[in-house]
Amino acid sequence: SKALSCWLVLNLYFLFAENSCETMPLDFVFVIDSSRSIRPEDYEKVKTFIINLLQFLDVGHNATRVGLLQYGSVVQPEFSLNTYYSKAEVKEAVRNMSHLATGTMTGLAIQYTMEVALTEEQGARPLSLQIPRIAMIVTDGRPQDTVEEIAAQAKQAGIQIFAIGVGRVEMKTLKAIGSEPHSEHVHLVANFSQMETLISVFKSKLCSDMCKVVDHQCQHICVNSPASYRCKCRKGFTLNPDGKTCKEVDPCADGTHGCEQEFVSTEDSCVCRCRKGFTLRPDGKTCQSVDLCQTLDHGCEHLCVSTTASYICKCYEGFLLAGDGKSCERCLDGVMDLVFVIDGSKSLGPANFELVKQFVNSIVDSLNISRTGTHVGLIQFSTKVRTEFTLSRHTTGQDIKRAVNQMQYMGRGSMTGSALRHMFQFSFSEKEGGRSNIPRVCVVFTDGRSQDDVSEWASKAKNSGVTIYALGVGKAIEQELREIASEPSEMHLYYAEDFKKMGEITQKLKSRICKGTLPADENMCRCENIILFQNQVTEQLKNLAQSNILLLLVAPFSP
Repeated sequence: SKALSCWLVLNLYFLFAENSCETMPLDFVFVIDSSRSIRPEDYEKVKTFIINLLQFLDVGHNATRVGLLQYGSVVQPEFSLNTYYSKAEVKEAVRNMSHLATGTMTGLAIQYTMEVALTEEQGARPLSLQIPRIAMIVTDGRPQDTVEEIAAQAKQAGIQIFAIGVGRVEMKTLKAIGSEPHSEHVHLVANFSQMETLISVFKSKLCSDMCKVVDHQCQHICVNSPASYRCKCRKGFTLNPDGKTCKEVDPCADGTHGCEQEFVSTEDSCVCRCRKGFTLRPDGKTCQSVDLCQTLDHGCEHLCVSTTASYICKCYEGFLLAGDGKSCERCLDGVMDLVFVIDGSKSLGPANFELVKQFVNSIVDSLNISRTGTHVGLIQFSTKVRTEFTLSRHTTGQDIKRAVNQMQYMGRGSMTGSALRHMFQFSFSEKEGGRSNIPRVCVVFTDGRSQDDVSEWASKAKNSGVTIYALGVGKAIEQELREIASEPSEMHLYYAEDFKKMGEITQKLKSRICKGTLPADENMCRCENIILFQNQVTEQLKNLAQSNILLLLVAPFSP
């Protein structure tokens, strides 16, 4: 009896040792293809594969954190890195997943993984802690979108990608997705039943300490990760291009140079430089713009504004720049409630976000904004939606432009549908300053594909009487813009290939907004329009009275 007990204990010990290992902490996200080509019984095999693989992961708050998303035509997050901190909870969540059975947007899923799933907001540890960020992608078919560029961006951002293909997947596609070396990160099996053969393969990858196994040749420090490693240098040194050896950082690279724009290292110092269109100030650190407006006969009727390498003409508030780009004409727009819905996603970048601010302020410059005139509100969206200011917040163009300039760039994902829902439910409400019997206009700006559906809330807003203008730049999707814009689309949809060409469509959009809000002739005699007209006349008379007072003051001194 005693011998039998010892035998059982030993066998249990070896069984446990065989099915477990001490793994380093990881931030690990499963990215699962849930397309219609996967049969229900094969979908269950994928779930079993995930559950079996979990036995080699030490799941916990301070150990490995696990997240999972599945994708078809859209991305559906199941749970994030900070949802569960026990292996049992993760396994139960996997068992409860439901098959999407739609398309195969693998590129969209990788983008979501990079911009949302593997971020600190979703539970990933800070990069400074050197905890590997892992994505394991399981797919059975050809992607319906491109994967090469977005997968390269994800790997450049430090995400280690394992690509598992089943059945008809092209090896070329898997190699475009997976990290180097492909022999360690890319696997292709003939069917879903053979996925189980990969369990032992991944056990060795997850359980082995590569820094101890391989001759890494790192001069300073070897940092381990599943099936891979990388070299790191001690403080005060930087890694050489060979990825192995280290060198001392130069005078400039320590970050103490204080240069506003650019810098260059010399043999014994760090010298500041300015970009084209700027000159170095006497302090030797900061830069000032070369003001072309002061040196050229610009011909601007109202205002000349210098840009980096040129200049543009602008008009005073309430005026619209004419087609010649020089003269100004008064914008005869009707009163409206105008809400901007601005894309603040990561794909824009800080520099282009500043151009978007300039675009908004350019539109504001052409409107007759006052207490009884046009009101403007603005919301910015990324993975979340943020109201920057409501329709009732500001009653002058200067205050609106100041608020626009103070906006902080969000820089995450692109949930356009959520932004349209927010606009429809809140932005034109009485609580946020929406006025009854006043035309409601919305300008939506985006530079890429939305990560959620836009048609439902765009349709609800348009059906409720909101006129929507859709402005797309760069990788914006035409079909998406058509779903957002009011009909006819040729009057409400605008597209520019890049941010440099935004100016070409800004004038067209300003002109369309300016002309598109005039009340119809047959409605001019309605009571609310008569009151509206009286308010506008009163506002204009005040402006004229101020002008006449100035003329009377100046007249006695005229020859």
